[in-house]
Formats: sequence, C-alpha cells, structure tokens
Amino acid sequence: MILEFKDKLTKILIDRGLLKPEDLDKAIAIHREKGGSLSDVIIELGFVTRSDLMIALSHGLGIPPINLSRYKIDPTVIKLISRKIAKNYKILPISKIGDTLMLAVADPLNIILLDDIKALTGLKVSPVIATEKDISEAQGQYYDESASTTIEKIVGDLEEASEIKLLEEDSGALGQTSSELLRITQDAPVVKITNLLLAEAVSLRSSDILIEPLEKEMRVRYRVDGVLREGRRSPVALHNAVVSRLKVMSNLDIAERRLPQDGRFKVKLQGREVDFRISVVPSSMGEKVALRILDKSQAMLDIEKLGFDERSLAEIKKAALKPHGMILICGPTGCGKTTTLYSVMQHVNSPEKNIVTVEDPVEYQIEGINQVTARPEIGLTFAAALRSILRQDPNIIMIGEIRDFETVDIAIKAALTGHLVLSTIHTTTATGSIIRLVNMGVEPFLITSSVILVGAQRLVRRVCQACKEPYELSADVAARLNLKGKLTFYKAKGCSKCFNSGYKGRVAILEVMPLSPKIKSLILENAQEYRIREEARREGMATLRENGIKNALDGNTTLEEVLRVTAGDQDVDTV
Repeated sequence: MILEFKDKLTKILIDRGLLKPEDLDKAIAIHREKGGSLSDVIIELGFVTRSDLMIALSHGLGIPPINLSRYKIDPTVIKLISRKIAKNYKILPISKIGDTLMLAVADPLNIILLDDIKALTGLKVSPVIATEKDISEAQGQYYDESASTTIEKIVGDLEEASEIKLLEEDSGALGQTSSELLRITQDAPVVKITNLLLAEAVSLRSSDILIEPLEKEMRVRYRVDGVLREGRRSPVALHNAVVSRLKVMSNLDIAERRLPQDGRFKVKLQGREVDFRISVVPSSMGEKVALRILDKSQAMLDIEKLGFDERSLAEIKKAALKPHGMILICGPTGCGKTTTLYSVMQHVNSPEKNIVTVEDPVEYQIEGINQVTARPEIGLTFAAALRSILRQDPNIIMIGEIRDFETVDIAIKAALTGHLVLSTIHTTTATGSIIRLVNMGVEPFLITSSVILVGAQRLVRRVCQACKEPYELSADVAARLNLKGKLTFYKAKGCSKCFNSGYKGRVAILEVMPLSPKIKSLILENAQEYRIREEARREGMATLRENGIKNALDGNTTLEEVLRVTAGDQDVDTV
C-alpha cells in the first residue's frame, strides 16, 4: 500500500514536469540509504520546492490545501493531539465536526501516520495539505511553551527571586542601577510574561494594551473592538520588571521613572510583524504603560471596504478627485480617522501624483507615498514640516492632525495654492468642525474658499456573522427612535469565533457634509452650528445615527451598539 502511494507521488511529479526520471532515481537511492520520507529527500535535493510539492499533491490526490496563517483554531481541538506527537508527525489538528477530525499534514502520503492518529483520537481523520514551514509556525503559536505557560506558574517560579523583592520594595526612586535593571529584564521569566501579554493582545485583535499598577496587583486591560476588556491580574511585584522589559524593547531609559517617555518597537508574533507604540507615564502607584498595536495585516486601507454608506462614499471619492482644497475628517481619538485618510490616499495614489504626509508618528508605511514623522522635540512640528513639504512640489498633502492656528493657517494656504490637503480635527460632528476652525482664528472666507468636504466618523463593533440572531424591534422602541414600520435587527449572542463577545471587528459610520453654496453663505454670515446642520440635512446629509441604524438593519452591527456610539448625537430623525 505504501509503495502504491509512493508510486503515485512520483507519477504526479513527473507528469506535472516537476521531476525528471533521472532525478527520481537519485532520490530513491538516497531514500533507501537514509530512510525517512521520500518527499523530504526530493525537497532536500532541491528538485522540488515545498510549495510546488503541496500544490502537486493537492491536485494529484484530491486533498485540499490550507493556509494556516488565516485559520483560527479552537484550543479544545489543539488538545486532542499532544505537542510531542504533533511535532514528531509534523501535523496540526484543525477542527472537529462530529466524529471527524480535520488534520493538517505535511506528508499526506504517510498513511501510517493517519492510522496512528485515528487510533489515538478514536476519530475519523480528514487530511488537508500544508507546508512543513506553515505547520511548524502554527505549532509554535498553539503549542509553544511561552504561550501555554500561565502567568501564575511563572509568578510561582519568581516568588523567591531576590530581584523581584527589591523591585517590590522600591518606592519609586531609582532603587536599582541601570545595569541591575537591565539584567532583570533579560531574565527568562520576565521575557516570557511580557511576550505572553503581547501575544494575547494580538490574538484578541486588540488595538491597545494598558498595563497599570494598583496597590497590590498589576492590572492588564485590552481594548478589543473599541471596548476595554480586563485581562490577567498579577502580583504588583512583577510590574516594574515588565515595564522595564518594555522600555528595553523600545530603547527607552529604564532608569528614568519620573518623566513620561514615548517610543516604539517591532516584534514578530504568530508569523507576522506587529508594530507597538508605547507611552509610559508616571502615576502615584508607579508607571502606567499604554501600548498601541499597529498590526499591518489587520489594516483595512481599501475605501470600498470600510463600510461607508453609498452617498458618503460617493461624496468622499468626488472630493478626493478635486485638484485642490481641503478634506477634513473629525471624531474622537481611536475612531479610524487616519485609516480613512490613508484609504483616500490609496484610492487616488498613482505615479503621476506626488503625495507627502506629515504624521506623529507614521502608523502604516504605504508604497509610493512619502511619509514624514513630526518630531516637536527637535523643532520638526507639523507647521515646520509643512513649510518644507510645500517646497517639494506635492499634489496631495496629508496632515496627521490640525492642532493649532499655525498648522491650520499653512494648511489652508496650501489648499488655496493648488494642493489637495487631507487632515483630521478633534470635534464630534461635521458642522462642529466649521465652528472649531472659526474658534481657532480662521476667517470664515478662508474656510469657504478652501474646505470642500467635512466628515464626522465613528467605529461601531461588527456583530459576529456566525452567531447573530434576528429579532423584530418593538413598537415602543421604534417610536422613541422615530422609526416606522416593522424592522428586523440583529442581536449579539456570542460564540467561540468571537470569544463569546458577540462582536468581531468594527465597521465605520460617517456623516459627510460637502460645502455647498448655501452652506458657504451661512458660514460667511457666522451662522450658528444648528443652522448649518439644518441646511446640510435639507441637502441630504445623513447623521451618524441614521447611517448606524442602516448598518444595523443590514446586519453589520446591532442597534444597541449604534445607540452606544452615537449617544451624544441628539438628532434621531426618521430613517
């Protein structure tokens, strides 16, 4: 039977032109001498690559391939096969449906392996093909000791460590020298704890990690889909060691605990590179750390896929094609403003356009776009960078944030002199951005001459598509929201795919206000915000809440989530 399978392997490779008969004879001779897997011998000799072999076997044997990096495996399935067996056989359990176990294998021709797993688990085995490299990386993710070791066990190993006791006794002064602190941060248990916290955050798809010292504990919280979720609590004795380790990773001063520090570092987690931006601030109980996670694999820079309604998307695309003017996106911190501007730049990016950005800091590197990091500590402010950028003959300029009059003054002048300027501003509504510019000292006639569109944005959690449940909105609630007719919404239930939260990912909602002639007239009259808003509504602007409710009706989010995010939006006109 084994010979029949090996004959099939060689026939597949020869028929597909991947292996010559003389190469096969050489591989068979070495295989007889060394033993092991014939496919491994063929690969080691360089006759066929692993990826080509996987594709050939998939077609020849009718066994589907799998990309393990895109697959989330239930921990209960992983436990069906021990780490030792998985490593020895180069396999990984993927899923269990009924009495059938889906198994990723590097060598699907090894039927002895499949029989052994069937006998071991008592389940039928359905193999899928993956490269040995992918299986090894996935095993590192799911079986790795640093990922499976609990903080509690590590703490137990550290309880008698004198250096941890010294850190615990330290009242905030520079209790240890830099060399002592550096030695502590290189200890394996501290490294394991820190890596575990970072890996857990990436697994949860967190955007931020907060590490906070309490009186007797170190509290860790993760921001998942915009909502903070409490993680593990550990003895406060670990806090200074973990913070010092993060400082070392970020090239910060580990002995400085009295002043705020900012930095960044990059690590490879779960087979992909992830950037972390770190902010350390001293507090009464010790140093508080905030980590912003910039996972490029999770970044959505396609404007078509951000979830905008058709009208808003059309208006933004139209404005982005203008040769000059200013586009402003407003909203609170963490609402996706910068991602939207990146998506706009990607939409218009071409070799014919010179696009330059000034950011603090640069979050995502985009090919073909020149990105400048503002560094106020050395005098490279947004305004200073903008002055230099304007000498670079740009077509499109993106400013990370308009914070002061000097920056907005240069930005408006750039928009008036033939440049398309994209930027963000901290206000809550589209009309509020106009009033904010006036309060910053910008003359109304300059606003009407330069600004072409203002958008207000929020992010709502996307309801898990695997476990959402439909329900009909009651008449009472519909009446309070000025909604008419029988409407079907969806509620979040919770399952293993969404970590029992009922939500997975986020979707953007937007209210877009193009500056029409009538709106410009109101601005020149110094009209109050409500009058500008009324005119924008008459011209078809849908509010944040209205667009959110449309998303909820489409099954993208829940009504509760929309109401939570738009709680400050009092305009609840009929949808």
